[in-house]
Amino acid sequence: MNATTVPLYQAKAEFFRMLGHPVRIRVLELLRDGPLPVRDLLAAIQIEPSNLSQQLAVLRRSGIVSATRESSTVVYELAGGDVAELLRAARRILTVMLAGQQDLLAQLNDSGTEAAAP
Repeated sequence: MNATTVPLYQAKAEFFRMLGHPVRIRVLELLRDGPLPVRDLLAAIQIEPSNLSQQLAVLRRSGIVSATRESSTVVYELAGGDVAELLRAARRILTVMLAGQQDLLAQLNDSGTEAAAP
């Protein structure tokens, strides 16, 4: 392995770190339904324009979104359909994880009421 080669697990970790910001995730969710101009992203996310610009730059540099200029408007879109599938997979995984937590919480609540019974 030469000095510039990164192990796959490290590349994956970097990819997930790039996704590890709530604004970036929200942008990707919004773009899942199709391209949007920056003004629509700002209206939906309601953060400072400079913050959104910074997060969009990270997504653009990673190649996960692309930007095109239409006169004075910059429009963003997902660079590929795999990103939308990744978001759907994350939703499925979280649903299972949270359901498991709900089950555990119900068990804890049940065991607490059993201990309090005379």
